[in-house]
Amino acid sequence: MSLANEATARVTRRLPGLWTILFVALGLTILVSLGIGRFGVPVDHVAGILAAQILPIEPFWKPVEERVVELIRMPRIIIAGLAGAGLAVAGSALQGVFRNPLVGPQIIGVSSGAAFGGAFAILVSESQILLIGAAFGFGMLAMVVVYTISRQQGRASILMLVLAGIVTSAFFSALVSVTKFVADPDDKLPAIVFWLMGSFASASYEKVWLIGIPVVIGSILVYLMRFQINVLSLGDEEAQSLGLKVERTRWIVLIAVALISAAVVAAAGIVGWVGLVIPHFARMLTGPDHKVLIPAAALIGAIYLIHVDNVARASIAAEIPVGIITALLGAPVFAYLLRRAANKGWSSE
Repeated sequence: MSLANEATARVTRRLPGLWTILFVALGLTILVSLGIGRFGVPVDHVAGILAAQILPIEPFWKPVEERVVELIRMPRIIIAGLAGAGLAVAGSALQGVFRNPLVGPQIIGVSSGAAFGGAFAILVSESQILLIGAAFGFGMLAMVVVYTISRQQGRASILMLVLAGIVTSAFFSALVSVTKFVADPDDKLPAIVFWLMGSFASASYEKVWLIGIPVVIGSILVYLMRFQINVLSLGDEEAQSLGLKVERTRWIVLIAVALISAAVVAAAGIVGWVGLVIPHFARMLTGPDHKVLIPAAALIGAIYLIHVDNVARASIAAEIPVGIITALLGAPVFAYLLRRAANKGWSSE
């Protein structure tokens, strides 16, 4: 048996245990997180409140604890989990489609484009529909620009992707600055600034639907394309020789990724680096097959971002924007990956 086949066999053998660990970890994360905050709720009370939704249990918890768990923390944790899962799925898909590990919604300009769209929508209106529509439209525009710039002789190298992403992000960041400059400093400007830093503080069940529907649709579409992404990761020439319509397949995946990213930006602002970092951890556990990589990344991303939000809302008296924490954690990891790629040579895929 070859080394590749042995590695595949080892991954296959440990998958049942991996799924068990990830689902249990997600369940425990949600249970513990519902009790974490400046108003602490014991874990047994949280479990009782949740169990009372389906079982006839005599309440042994305070009414205020039930309201905090059900009305304040539950929608926030659901949104954080959906955002983490969606961004991880988007990052996994992009890294497979572009055939390199340094790609994510943040790096290729999608988040910056969506940020401008959302900031502009806040400036001109208070409509949530316009917010997500503008975020999606400009996020997709940013991806098109990066993809167009980075293509050289039918391929996109790591160097060109990173540089194109930097240029595009800088352009849309400048547009965001213009938007903030012309915004009303007493009304619109604080809303734009706080939203751009990324936060789940304004979570509600309405926002659960706002982020949930696009993220679920986009993630399902990406998962349905898992075998095509596997083929694309072999290279365009190999994919075409196997009968795959490369450009059409790539654009379907890109649209799904833009939909996910725009939904997260619309609901929570800029939450960066999740789509870059989490797929690497998932790939170390599952290997490169997107059939298992995508769901594993979704679970790990949900667990990760829920814990990040716990730190954001419980570490100090004033809540820390989630985007700041994810950037502090993700930037060093990206620097390590960038250095490793440079050591191998910029032309390597």
